[in-house]
Amino acid sequence: MNAPGISIRAGGLDDVDRILDFWLQAAEGTDRRDSPTKVTALLHRDPGALLLAELGEPSTTGGELVGTLIAGWDGWRAHLYRLAVHPAHRRKGIATALLAAAEDRFVQFGAFRADAMVLRDNTLAHPAWSAVGYAPQPEWSRWVKPLP
Repeated sequence: MNAPGISIRAGGLDDVDRILDFWLQAAEGTDRRDSPTKVTALLHRDPGALLLAELGEPSTTGGELVGTLIAGWDGWRAHLYRLAVHPAHRRKGIATALLAAAEDRFVQFGAFRADAMVLRDNTLAHPAWSAVGYAPQPEWSRWVKPLP
């Protein structure tokens, strides 16, 4: 599924700075420590994992960035992170198109389920995730430990 006028492509090394700028505008505030080094490491470790939604026709140089999604595959599980749509472009099917592209990617790897990192307090996002078939898994919780 593609939103009208939107193309989706894998991000590359030339996109790192604009992705970081985009997340400052469009992603929810968290304790993440985004950096060019971390985004570059993602692109080297899992090429194709960083999906970009842009206005216009598909291009390697990119159009106006309106959405992102990290669709990470670790060889065992399919993980979704950093679903962000620019506030001026929400409710146009961009998140749905990004998720469809991620799910297509996962199916090619043989994944049978995808999990999504969704902040409990990000209630604006909950209906969007529910609308495409995702739901909280009540029998599991995320355990974390900060690393030095």
